[in-house]
Amino acid sequence: MKKEIGLFAALLVLTFSLRAQYAHFTNYGTVEYERRTNAYALIQKTINKDNEAWMQPAFDYYKKNSPQFKVLNAKLLFEVDKTLYTPIESEMAQNLLMGDSPLLNQFNTIFSDLGAKSSIDQKKVFEQTYLVKDSLRKIKWKITDETREIAGYPCRRANGIYLDSIYIVAFYTTRIPVAGGPESFNGLPGIILGVALPHENVTWFATKVT
Repeated sequence: MKKEIGLFAALLVLTFSLRAQYAHFTNYGTVEYERRTNAYALIQKTINKDNEAWMQPAFDYYKKNSPQFKVLNAKLLFEVDKTLYTPIESEMAQNLLMGDSPLLNQFNTIFSDLGAKSSIDQKKVFEQTYLVKDSLRKIKWKITDETREIAGYPCRRANGIYLDSIYIVAFYTTRIPVAGGPESFNGLPGIILGVALPHENVTWFATKVT
């Protein structure tokens, strides 16, 4: 009996060891993101002594009749070293004070080739649509020890700097070893499931991974 128990215990240890050794990693799928922008904060930044006479009353009216956060959705298709970020058309009412601001809207569909370090953006300018090819956004990342769970995945925090001055907070998971993320955020050892740009008052967080 003791031998059988010992053998069973040994098999359990071997099973858990093999599971850890061959942990499941996802290389293909879809991430759904929710993009939240603090419209109040963005509008407040545009008010100055030259426009406050008309802008402040308009802002006060806006706050009484419109939500603080504009929420938009998008999906990211990913496979190994390629991603396609596509905004989902919103039925939310247009912000009359900053209706055409890119900070409050999602205008671009973005294809990223992570292997070639290049991207193609489909941009809409008035009634025209353009395809713009460029290199991937270069971000200087510093990985931290902070962790949190997003959409059911364990994530680690990384702090980044873009264009020498734009501060970025991101959360990525190594369970999906794809170095991409929402819009054109990239460069971490796993897919980015959460991003915050504090100065721009905007965040992207995954709500579902398929």
